[in-house]
Amino acid sequence: MSREPHVLVVGGSDSSGGAGIARDIETISAFGLRTCLAVTAVTVQTHEAVLEIHDLPPGLVADQMRAALQANKVAAIKIGMLATEQIIAAVAAVLVENRDIPAVLDPVLASSSGRPLLETGAIGVMKRNLIPLCRLVTPNLIELAVLAGSDLAMDEDGALQQGQELLTAGLRALLIKGGHAAGCRSTDILLRSGQEPIRFEAPRLAGSIRGTGCALASAIAAHLANTRSLEDGVRKGKLFVFEALQQIRGTMK
Repeated sequence: MSREPHVLVVGGSDSSGGAGIARDIETISAFGLRTCLAVTAVTVQTHEAVLEIHDLPPGLVADQMRAALQANKVAAIKIGMLATEQIIAAVAAVLVENRDIPAVLDPVLASSSGRPLLETGAIGVMKRNLIPLCRLVTPNLIELAVLAGSDLAMDEDGALQQGQELLTAGLRALLIKGGHAAGCRSTDILLRSGQEPIRFEAPRLAGSIRGTGCALASAIAAHLANTRSLEDGVRKGKLFVFEALQQIRGTMK
């Protein structure tokens, strides 16, 4: 079992099961892969609100990562909620020791209900210490604006400009998620230095469901663990999330 490909999930728990590591494990398992864990924070949540957040000590987070890496054949790392500047630095230190393993960062800044899940002062540390170590970062439009230190992009051109600024600052690849945009189609855009943007489209589904960002980043990490190319992983990951949302909406009717 320890020699089977694993995805190491680094993130916070969600007692409701709607997001966080619960959603990550569910998604990665759908691709026939095993997961190992490094929990960064324990939260008390319902589907409507985050009631409590308890951050874990940074050294404990790093120790969990190192133990998981020692125990298993980790083929990819998916990173979600990091909570504090100190936890970001601890996670980055472990990534430096394991540069050959592709890492996908979902830069979780707030819950769906709006509660902050990352200290405001931690953005700079994330950009400086962690993001350059990641194979892919997957912000939505709100997270993109925060990372770029700009106002929310009003159109695709504005989002692309913010993304290019992040690439110039050392980011390897960026997937700008279009879930917060308008229009009848949801378009995600993959940006890489020196390459033309690649767009991935799907019909926009009405309403919102928690945990879709977690699921997309986890699906991409699973495909990278299966040695898929980044472009193929993004395409198949987006399709997986779209089909899952369709199924959920079908059961809600």
